[in-house]
Amino acid sequence: MQQPVLRLVRLGRVPYAELLGLQDRWLRRLQAEPGIEGLSGTEAGALLLCEPAGPVYTTGLRGGLTTEETARLRALGAEVRVTGRGGLATFHGPGQLLCHPVLDLRRFGLRLRMHVAALEACAVRVCELQGLQGARARPPPYTGVWLDQRKICAIGVRCGRHITSHGLALNCSTDLTWFEHIVPCGLVGTGVTSLSKELQTHITVDEIMPSFLVAFKEIYKCTLISEDSPS
Repeated sequence: MQQPVLRLVRLGRVPYAELLGLQDRWLRRLQAEPGIEGLSGTEAGALLLCEPAGPVYTTGLRGGLTTEETARLRALGAEVRVTGRGGLATFHGPGQLLCHPVLDLRRFGLRLRMHVAALEACAVRVCELQGLQGARARPPPYTGVWLDQRKICAIGVRCGRHITSHGLALNCSTDLTWFEHIVPCGLVGTGVTSLSKELQTHITVDEIMPSFLVAFKEIYKCTLISEDSPS
């Protein structure tokens, strides 16, 4: 059986809105297909990767921020955006890898919960490849990847008509002080961390990208085809 094929789109460091715009275009493309047989060959969607150019707080379908909190965060110089992903409030910013797979789960034989578990496995594998042991996924409401009580990777996805969007945010060299202004994912009493903090050396998004791509192909059993420019 041929592996499903994903278009690999590496955006570099871009405004969060640019990632959302490209995600929406891919969503419309996949949702316009009449069914699994509508996609050409083994094409299954796109893997969108970027590093946010500026600080952004996002909320999910369950909310997470009051009007007053939103105004306070914007006063800090951050964007605040409402998204359609699952979960509550979190932070995105420079030094963080954002991975948004826009894919047709039927091509992978996956259900939504299996997709979430696969994203968690990708982040755990990246940690292992960087020599960081002890990273593990936890069950809801602690979805994501943790080192003890410190979250290193947040996950929030959306799925409609078998098509996924949003995905994971892995802290590489993120300024973690931005998280102090919210209760990340609504989980009181837990902390956040990054690869740089845990390994005591500066780890950039570009440096971990090869490891992430190895992990993603290994876990999703797919072929990635690089795309020079977004479409």
